[in-house]
Amino acid sequence: MYPKEYIDFLIHFHGDRDYFECHEILEDYWKEIDPGNKDSQWVGLILFAVSTYHHRRGNFKGAKRTLEKALRIFRTHPDSLSMLGIDGTVLFELINERLRMIETEKEYTSFSFPLNDPHLLETCLKSCREHGFEWGKDSDLTNDSLIHRHSLRDRTNVIEERNRMLTAKRGGK
Repeated sequence: MYPKEYIDFLIHFHGDRDYFECHEILEDYWKEIDPGNKDSQWVGLILFAVSTYHHRRGNFKGAKRTLEKALRIFRTHPDSLSMLGIDGTVLFELINERLRMIETEKEYTSFSFPLNDPHLLETCLKSCREHGFEWGKDSDLTNDSLIHRHSLRDRTNVIEERNRMLTAKRGGK
């Protein structure tokens, strides 16, 4: 009923709290099924994960900017939230609360989506156990590789691909 990528997103969001991985999973999925649609509910979820990642790192400006974009998308397409098993009314309240936290530079706390589909929740709980994660466990704020993942990852392939594209654009010179 729900795409595997969405389940994987939820598992990482609520299990190991790897918000960077959440972004990666849904970005690939979004580009595959709805490329170019910047108002897609998938983009809203991606932005929400990015905001949460920034907030946890103390980047309040980035967290606010991306959360406001996510909120705009969710408000534009509120029915898409219910199709994703999310209680939109509760989510909007939680997002507004989170925005106030960010605006007043309050420390990050772990966030959980208000899922209202018991089947979805059971699927996620089972998958979390299979991955060795504990659903709803707070972020490990001492895990630098999780907190600063974007700056610690190996970007060799990305750099090589960018250079290859630049060379091709210049006509192979």
